[in-house]
Amino acid sequence: MEPQKEYVLRTVEERGVRLVRLWFTDVLGQHKSVAITPAELEAAFEEGVQFDGSAIDGFSRIQESDVLAVPDAGTFELLPWADASEPSARIFCDIHNPDGTSFEGDPRQVLRRNLEAAQAEGYSFFCAPEVEFFYFDTGDPAVGPKPVDQASYFDLTTADVSGSLRKRTIHMLEAMGIPVEYSFHEVSPSQHEIDLRYTDALEMADNVMTLRLVVRKIAMDDGLFASFMPKPFTDEQGSGMHTHMSLFEGDTNAFHDADNEYGLSEIAQHFIAGLLVHAREITAVTNQLVNSYKRLVVGDEAPVYVSWARNNRSALIRVPVVKPNKASSTRIEYRALDPAANPYLAFSLVLAAGMRGIAKGYELPAEAQENLYRVSRNEARAADLARLPTSLDEAVDEMEDSDLVREVLGEHIFEWFIRNKRAEWSEYQRHVTPFELNRYLPNI
Repeated sequence: MEPQKEYVLRTVEERGVRLVRLWFTDVLGQHKSVAITPAELEAAFEEGVQFDGSAIDGFSRIQESDVLAVPDAGTFELLPWADASEPSARIFCDIHNPDGTSFEGDPRQVLRRNLEAAQAEGYSFFCAPEVEFFYFDTGDPAVGPKPVDQASYFDLTTADVSGSLRKRTIHMLEAMGIPVEYSFHEVSPSQHEIDLRYTDALEMADNVMTLRLVVRKIAMDDGLFASFMPKPFTDEQGSGMHTHMSLFEGDTNAFHDADNEYGLSEIAQHFIAGLLVHAREITAVTNQLVNSYKRLVVGDEAPVYVSWARNNRSALIRVPVVKPNKASSTRIEYRALDPAANPYLAFSLVLAAGMRGIAKGYELPAEAQENLYRVSRNEARAADLARLPTSLDEAVDEMEDSDLVREVLGEHIFEWFIRNKRAEWSEYQRHVTPFELNRYLPNI
């Protein structure tokens, strides 16, 4: 047996673990779990745990429903919130077909496959997301979102409930082996941000899923509700998941070139160009909700135009300033992503778009110099600035025509995702909103 699996089995026995929770996600990134006893763990490593995939969104059809959850021993962690008298642990799983082959409906395996394709070209993909979210008094839609604080950007909130929630969340994440780089209060009331430390994309996608669960769990313990909804308030900034990323060749940052005026290698320039060329095609996945497009509007601090710039936060892709003698920190920041995305699929697509730029030698367009938050539609047209999709409907149209997205996600997930999002948009189109009633009912 592999050393990692032996270590897990030994730890489970030594720590008296009573339940092992096998974690995975559906296509939309919803957290799923099945619990097994320690007595079943060794068999799970060797054979997987069979379950009905037809009950999971985007997985199997009824006539081909059985799939296997195969634990990834390298993701084993004790759950710090478990009762001390009944210790529990979690392990992320890859989903396989009954014959042992990779299940094409598993988002984690999509990311693994695309990382392996990059590795075949000599690259490792690292990323670090800045995850924004809100705390509310309740999650009841009938009541609506009610902030639990009125603080703003970088305000010191150590004495209030939000500061305590964030502090305990960080401690719990670090207890699970997830290092946090920064945390602070964001611009909007009751909005917070936790920035995770750089690591490879597969581990980071697992970490994002864990962070979402931990944030919600800590809030729930205090009778509150945490939400990763991109835009819960009409008149406040929405939540993004700005993601820093870079490619490495061994221990060398492939994005860095000290002789270039931007500090960017040709690899980095082609990668950025690839993201720009394919940005509209991947937006349905990086911003997968109807609500996501309430954030991507002129006037909010979110990207609207397909553009890049150095240290200009209004661009879709930002190249942060690199500290002196820190060439290894050369990176780009993709600013469209929001925290409701499935991280496995979103990271797969930004990687593949960038790699397509490298493979085809896409040329980097001119840097955006102006504040794009203030650029009008006419000015954008005159400057030949493409705009990100303005609705889920438009984004899905772009995705449906994309050979890149189809190839990256695989036919199974691609077709299911399109159908699911078409249905979501159709349901939204039929819904009469309070905006319409308030604006039209009294006057028409």
